[in-house]
Amino acid sequence: MRLSKTLRPLALGILSVFLLSVTAGAAEVRVMISGGLTAAYKALVPEFERATGHKVLTAYGPSMGTTTNAIPVRLERGEPADVLIMVGYALEDLAKNGKVIAGSSVDLVKSPIGVAVKSGTPKPDISTADAVKRALLAAKTIAYSDSASGVYVSTEMFDKLGIKEAMQGKARKIPATPVGEIVAHGDAEIGFQQMSELKPVEGIDIIGPLPDELQKITIFSAGIANASKEPDAGKALIKFLASPAARGEIVKSGMDPIPAGATN
Repeated sequence: MRLSKTLRPLALGILSVFLLSVTAGAAEVRVMISGGLTAAYKALVPEFERATGHKVLTAYGPSMGTTTNAIPVRLERGEPADVLIMVGYALEDLAKNGKVIAGSSVDLVKSPIGVAVKSGTPKPDISTADAVKRALLAAKTIAYSDSASGVYVSTEMFDKLGIKEAMQGKARKIPATPVGEIVAHGDAEIGFQQMSELKPVEGIDIIGPLPDELQKITIFSAGIANASKEPDAGKALIKFLASPAARGEIVKSGMDPIPAGATN
């Protein structure tokens, strides 16, 4: 059977991963991953498993913070991991603390911050910084994540707009739970999170990404945990996620793939 032009790159990418990893035999690859890449990851992992015979076991949690499922907290309490997929600078911090094998980190994607409201409610203008400022001042409740996008919104963006004091009391950090779910339930009028984390949530309308003058692009990276028991299988998974075969699902989820070897 002849493969279509759409399927051929995917098949070739999967085959290349298979050839790289099949000699090691089937393994259980334990992954800890934060929300930004989750949608694309869930679509791609079954292809990796079929091609290699490896089984991927996944634990989800934010890249930072002190919640019980945050990746650094999971590692501190000794949970097993082979691959860590998370905000790039948070992965670098883990590497400095000896939690990631030196030289194993790979930048995978660039992810913009998006803005969402509950489905069916008015969509404020966010086309410019001034428009975002007006929308935030008019809103009664605002939600942002406890990871990279929320850190930026609460510690930098509000300052840039000169509304930090005005946001006190009505803008709140949402630990662990996707911000989109808070917005969908009507517990916040406006929500900020990575576009890729907003897209899978039902019951919200994504107005769009922040305008360029306010946008903060987050890089998500992957690395091999220092305590990994299956580093070769883990490297094969990272190679697959960074390959052209993964590009379609990554773009579909609202992120921009970073070509292998590119500098940022």
